[in-house]
Amino acid sequence: MKSKAVFYHAGCPVCVSAEEAVAAAIDRNKYDLEVVHFGNARDRIGEAEKLGVKSVPALVLDGGVFHINFGASMADVKGS
Repeated sequence: MKSKAVFYHAGCPVCVSAEEAVAAAIDRNKYDLEVVHFGNARDRIGEAEKLGVKSVPALVLDGGVFHINFGASMADVKGS
């Protein structure tokens, strides 16, 4: 059974570049990759925060959060 990988981002250039790199690099035989763009899925912000996402872009693998570069803080994403 494959593990789930979720890539969260806000659509900024840093995020889009990271999304492309992650999508090309991740082993699809091991992970089902879901990409969540907060501009299109604002209802998923709380979910990401509960998982420990502090900034985007971020990749969640097997419950572990990996912050990639720095595009925006979650406060920026929420508009706070």
